[in-house]
Amino acid sequence: MSHSHPIVALYRRVSLIWQIVIGLVVGIIAGHFLPEIVPTLSIFGDMFVGALKAVAPFLVFVLVISAVSQHTVGTQTHIRPILILYLIGTFGAAVVAVAASFMFPSTLTLPVAADATAPTGIAAVLKNLLMNLVSNPVSALAKANYIGILAWGLALGFALRHAGETTIKAVADLANAVSQIVRWVIRFAPLGVMGLVAVTVAETGFKNMIQEFGQLILVLVGCMLFVALVFNPLLVWWKIRKNPYPLVFTCLRESGVPAFFTRSSAANIPVNMALAKKLNLHENTYSISIPLGATVNMSGAAITITVLTLAAAHTQGIQVDFATALLLSLVATISACGASGVAGGSLLLIPLACSLFNIPNDIAMQVVGVGVIIGVIQDSAETALNSSTDVLFTAAADMASDTTLK
Repeated sequence: MSHSHPIVALYRRVSLIWQIVIGLVVGIIAGHFLPEIVPTLSIFGDMFVGALKAVAPFLVFVLVISAVSQHTVGTQTHIRPILILYLIGTFGAAVVAVAASFMFPSTLTLPVAADATAPTGIAAVLKNLLMNLVSNPVSALAKANYIGILAWGLALGFALRHAGETTIKAVADLANAVSQIVRWVIRFAPLGVMGLVAVTVAETGFKNMIQEFGQLILVLVGCMLFVALVFNPLLVWWKIRKNPYPLVFTCLRESGVPAFFTRSSAANIPVNMALAKKLNLHENTYSISIPLGATVNMSGAAITITVLTLAAAHTQGIQVDFATALLLSLVATISACGASGVAGGSLLLIPLACSLFNIPNDIAMQVVGVGVIIGVIQDSAETALNSSTDVLFTAAADMASDTTLK
């Protein structure tokens, strides 16, 4: 029997998380001291994120079809309690952001207006969601429209429940094969993180950004940390009635860290699927709740929308009363559910929230421009919170249901 090369053996012994940390350090060093090699390293980051985004829609599609087609009457999926946690978590995050913005009001020096198109109202966001629901299945897969993918996956899964065992087994085998491809892609995460971080350090530079937008970043990240480490654990404790922090830290470490660097909830779906399987959650549940969460569970997006909207209001000298602040939290919650699962997806919903205060659209779009500037930190932290919470709430509901059944 041949023995593995010592370097290969060492690589296999080091956990994926530590490999990612090593990639992070190498990326920072390369981006700061060796900018001439950054264009080469960026290929690894682009390929990694591209591979995840490419495989995620098809993975979700086949997993949902497989899970639903094999579902037997009486088997619980626990989707309803997970949805309740998603909504409570997102609304609570918006309320936390309102409180922090009142305690530490931020003002902005607005740059040139950004060139973008934003929704014109709540109706536009809801219409967009409904149109995504009835999207052509091929188009949904090609455009990573997860609402459409879920709808078609559920429909085909229910239809295949009347198919023969051979067909259902073939679908299950296909789902397993795609899952294996995802595991192969995830093994390249350290190289991907190295490339992504090197580009970020070389092109943006953290020092200048923190000096100019320090308070705004601190409010945003502070809110996200409070939600991740205080509010969400309280919700999890409410469901499982035991110390929530081991589960919280596991989700942050194994889902939040990769999501921080990919900056895409959609691209992190395969990572969350693998973590859910590692936690021994019910596949009938997480195969639906994880992709659904990547679309509608957006507590980080709610924080971004709320904080930047109130920063715009403070900049304009607008006084915000308590009732309007609560309404803003509700609007941010609904708007966040319509945020895209890709990097920067929440920023174009800021003008919608700004309309509550009659802030002109050109001013609101300048705030979007600020969001783009601080996005290297804001969007990374936002995505880490969004994505890790998908697994956290799925696990909490799943564990609570198992406890109830015992």
